[in-house]
Amino acid sequence: MSRRVAQRRLSAVRGAMGSVAALAAGLILVAGTPGTAAAIPAAGSTQAAPDCGSDQEARRPSAAEAAAAGAATAEPPAAAVGTAAEKVSFSLPSQLPIGMWSRAGVTLRTPVSKGTVRLDVRSRGFSTDSLVIQRYVPRTHSWTDLKTRPSGSGTHGVFTFPLTADASASRPHSVALRLQDLDRPGTVTVTTTVEDGKGRTHRAPARTATATRPDVSAGGWKSGTALSRGGAASAPFTLTVKNTTDRPYPSLYAAYFAYGAGTAHALAPKDLVLQQYRPGHGWERVQLVAGGCDPGMSAALLPVTKGPLAPGATAAYRLRIAVAGSAPRDVTKVDAGLTVGNGDSSFFHQDLPFTVRAGKSPGK
Repeated sequence: MSRRVAQRRLSAVRGAMGSVAALAAGLILVAGTPGTAAAIPAAGSTQAAPDCGSDQEARRPSAAEAAAAGAATAEPPAAAVGTAAEKVSFSLPSQLPIGMWSRAGVTLRTPVSKGTVRLDVRSRGFSTDSLVIQRYVPRTHSWTDLKTRPSGSGTHGVFTFPLTADASASRPHSVALRLQDLDRPGTVTVTTTVEDGKGRTHRAPARTATATRPDVSAGGWKSGTALSRGGAASAPFTLTVKNTTDRPYPSLYAAYFAYGAGTAHALAPKDLVLQQYRPGHGWERVQLVAGGCDPGMSAALLPVTKGPLAPGATAAYRLRIAVAGSAPRDVTKVDAGLTVGNGDSSFFHQDLPFTVRAGKSPGK
């Protein structure tokens, strides 16, 4: 993932949610994998959010990620799109699942000499600033971001790339593209034009797609939940993810995050006990891990499905949380919650804050 794409992903999350929610939803983006999240500031805190991670912080990809990256950069088929009567054609799938690349393409059937392909993108429901469009470069076997131009509107984006092609109706020339929405559901309409370098402009029929994502809900958590230090765990709560899109989600993740600070101390991973119930295994502890800088913490939830989450399939995570007796007595409020996403893009966030009541003191 390029620095530019990483920055746009983080800015899209922050623009959609803000403050604590943004850092929670962006914990995978900023620090890498679930379980190594940056510290999450308490709501209403006047303390500046620590710079616990950035898009420049490299992480070691897993074997699965490496394979996925190899597949993503493999040369795509150069199949022509559109009809023989169209001098320029543009293809776009009907759905753009958030957090996943969706293939598109431009086909020319007329010669272009030092021309420019322009994609005028209009969105509803999200800003075009959160849309990333890339083209495949066969010479380098890589994907590269399209250039963008200021449009003066958050719902109108302009993406361009140069092109020279000796194309004709009998010998069409195709360019592979891919798109990804990093923000919220909505619709996007793309109008493609090509300036052929000789003063002529050719236009392709506009295409519209729906940006969508799995349906996610968190149930069972009661507002005003209070937990005793060293006491019983919370009532079970459930995170449910149903894939309502038309494509499998191959790198689905779910994570829990928490932050708590008092007048002199902050919660550490040992101060919270997160458990997840899995059929055939019972309640298992899920290890919380401190972020790139304390006192934030997070945990990747244990997988509940094998392989990609297929269209129509559901993944349910049943959880409970307790406050250990080691928790500092001056911490009385905890900001916590859940995030869900795909790969390195988060598309769901839910706050699940709670208070901490007096209970057992450390060592008692």
